[in-house]
Amino acid sequence: MKDLTDKAVWISQDSGALHDLEALTSQQTDLAAYAFASDLQENVLIYEAAAIEAARADGSGRAVMAELNRAFDSGPGIVVIRAAIDGDVLDRATNIFTQIIEAERGVTSGDHFAKPGANDRVWNALQKHCLTDPENFAAYFSGLSIDTASRAWLGDAYQLTAQVNRVNPGGAAQTPHRDYHLGFMAPERMEAFPAAIHRLSPYLTLQGAVAHCDMPRESGPTLFLPYSQQFFEGYLAFGRPEFQEFFRDHHVQLPLAKGDAVFFNPAVMHGAGTNVTPDIYRFANLLQVGSAFGRSIETVDRSKMSIAMYPVLKSGKYKGDQLRTLIAATAEGYSFPTNLDFDQPISGLNPETQAELVGRALENDWSEAEFAEAIAAQDQRKRA
Repeated sequence: MKDLTDKAVWISQDSGALHDLEALTSQQTDLAAYAFASDLQENVLIYEAAAIEAARADGSGRAVMAELNRAFDSGPGIVVIRAAIDGDVLDRATNIFTQIIEAERGVTSGDHFAKPGANDRVWNALQKHCLTDPENFAAYFSGLSIDTASRAWLGDAYQLTAQVNRVNPGGAAQTPHRDYHLGFMAPERMEAFPAAIHRLSPYLTLQGAVAHCDMPRESGPTLFLPYSQQFFEGYLAFGRPEFQEFFRDHHVQLPLAKGDAVFFNPAVMHGAGTNVTPDIYRFANLLQVGSAFGRSIETVDRSKMSIAMYPVLKSGKYKGDQLRTLIAATAEGYSFPTNLDFDQPISGLNPETQAELVGRALENDWSEAEFAEAIAAQDQRKRA
C-alpha cells in the first residue's frame, strides 16, 4: 500500500539530519547584541543578578525580559545569572533540603534520567521548603532573577515547581536529552504528536537550576549544546547515536559558583556531567517553570468516570480502535502533574497513566472492585 503519511504533519525517529544541527550549533553569540549581559563564556550569556534587579527597579524590566526571551529563543538558549540567591539565604535552604534528604533516606527514589538511588532527590522541594520554613522560602524566591527569567519566557501567571538533586562523588553523567514535555516520553510516544506540538512544547516550560555549592567542572555541572533548541526534530533525533556522539564532541560546560542560577530553553540538548571528585556533593535546586496555559478549561473527575465506564469497557462490546477511543474519552492519558515521592517513574520516564491502568485492568480481567481499588490507590499516590 502506498504510504500517504503527510511528512509535514508527522515526524518519526529517523527525522532530522545531523548536518542541520551542525550548522545551527556553529553560530557564535554576539555579546554586543545583548545590552544587559555582562559577559560571554563558552558561547553562553552571563548576567548579574544585581543588574537585573536594577533594571526592574528603573523601569527597564520589559527590556531585560525581551532580551532574555531572545536569548532563549533565537540566541544560545542558555543564560547564567550570577549571585541570583543571597549566600545566607541559600545556606539555610541547603540545610533544610539536607534535613529532608536524611529524613527521606531509604525510600526508593525514581529518577527520569538516572538509576534509582544514584542521586539524592527531593521531589516537590517547592512545597516542602515552603511548609518547613516559610520565612526562608520567602527570602529565597523574593529575589527577582527567577521571576524575571520566568516572565521573560512564559509571561504572566507562570507556576513554579522544584526538585532538589544532590549528585554524590562518582555520580555518573546523564544521557543528553531535551526536557519536559516531549522530552519525558519514549520515541514511540513522541511520534503520536504532530509536528506543531513538537514546535510548541519548548514554549510551555522553562528549565532552571540554582547552585547550592560551588560547581567546578570536575564536579559535573550541566553540559549544554548552545543553539540546539533551534533544531526542530531534536526531540526524536537526539537519542540517535550520531547525535549523542556530536554532543560529546561539541558540548560546553560552565562552572558555577554557589548562588548562581542557570536558565535554559527546555529544547536545548543537555545532560548533567559526571562528578569525578572524591568530596564534592553537587547540590542543585532544579526549577521547572510551567506556562499558565498548560491547563484544561474544566476540572473533570476522570476517576469517577473510569469506574463508571469500566463495566461497559469490560463487556467486550467495544474492541480495537473503538475501545482505545473510549478509554481516551474517559481516563486521564497523561502522567503529570503527580506526586513523584509516591508515584515514581521507576520503570520508565513517566509513571503509569490512568488510561494505562484501565488497559492493564482489562487485559488482566480485574473485577470492578479490584479496578476501583486500584484507581483509588493511584489517586492517593498523586496527592501532594
